[in-house]
Amino acid sequence: MITLLVFFVLLFLFGLASRRLERTVITAPIVFTVAGMLMFASLAGILKAGGTPKILLHLAEIGLVLLLFTEASRTDLKVLRSIQNLPARLLSTGMLLTILLGAAVAKLVFPQLSIWESGILSAILAPTDAGLGQVIVTSPRVPMRVRQALKVEAGLNDGLSVPFLLFFVALSAARVQGPVLSLLQFVVKQLGLGALIGLMIGLAGGWLLDWAYRARWIAEPFRQIGVVTLPLLCLVISEMAGASMFIASFVAGVAVQVRFREAGKHSVDFAEEWGQLFNLGVFFLFGMAVMRDWPRLTMASWGYALLSLTVVRMLPVALALIGTHLSAASVVFMGWFGPRGLSSIVLGLVYLEQELHMAGGPTIRYAVTATVVLSIFAHGVTAVPAIGLYARRVASLGAAAPENWEFRA
Repeated sequence: MITLLVFFVLLFLFGLASRRLERTVITAPIVFTVAGMLMFASLAGILKAGGTPKILLHLAEIGLVLLLFTEASRTDLKVLRSIQNLPARLLSTGMLLTILLGAAVAKLVFPQLSIWESGILSAILAPTDAGLGQVIVTSPRVPMRVRQALKVEAGLNDGLSVPFLLFFVALSAARVQGPVLSLLQFVVKQLGLGALIGLMIGLAGGWLLDWAYRARWIAEPFRQIGVVTLPLLCLVISEMAGASMFIASFVAGVAVQVRFREAGKHSVDFAEEWGQLFNLGVFFLFGMAVMRDWPRLTMASWGYALLSLTVVRMLPVALALIGTHLSAASVVFMGWFGPRGLSSIVLGLVYLEQELHMAGGPTIRYAVTATVVLSIFAHGVTAVPAIGLYARRVASLGAAAPENWEFRA
């Protein structure tokens, strides 16, 4: 109970000063991660050495399912077109190159990993987290094109990373079950069945919500509750069917818009309020997990973390943005602000929960831990100063610069 007491007291106190802290380098993920780290000494029993804490896994799964549904349900294709394909570049060329380069670097830094294990590590760390750089995607000092591109990228790349992770996991499992059977199970159960479940829940849920609203059967508070229930249904049904809950929730977020256009608004309202409770709870428990693993974080783990946040992220972004005529300052800014957070924590836990007993499992776990904790502090501390430097640089480019093109929704 002391754990819950500390967490809720901290949540209340942070909320009291949240507006003031928005203008500083003290971010919510930093505060709750540090709090978790400090609590570990007296709560070592919660995290058994060498094991995956079930509470962290379930809390993180709920957080990511809600996040995937929310981001998918509020994604507007008009926005993608209006910012001149910047998100499309980041989500296609940029993401593929990130996974390939991340796997290659992992193989170099950790030669003991197999090629598929290197791919698993790269896929876990491929998605970015807008929550760690919230000030970036909300600051009016950052050009609209740039912050919207980063926001859309972070909203969709976690869902797109899941198939890659599951694919590499299936190939790694092939050594036990045989390649044909393992890949067939992956395609049919994880991807195919997950997408089917999400499609059915999204379409049916959207139709029912729209019908109930038009018939004036549903009270206003229950419109939001009804929308938020859909990804939770994806979680439960997918778990029962052995499908990917993340694929299901992402597909459901897209499908629900077919009949219920306001789904994005209601899911975002929830995510910005109650959804934060799940996310901050994950960072709090992650802080304790960091302290558990700290003695095992080697120089190789920290080295890969540094490379993952710089070369592995920034080089693919630079290549993806060729031809956009953005300034070097914009390319560096967009490349640097690709923080790793909630999505990587959850995907890492999902991988560990597979219990494949691969030799490279501990190496992957420690590399993910080092990368996420480094990102929490590095991106949190640099966000506000970087905005000031970047804003001055963009202002000197003039109104005709691509960064300053008027945004049209």
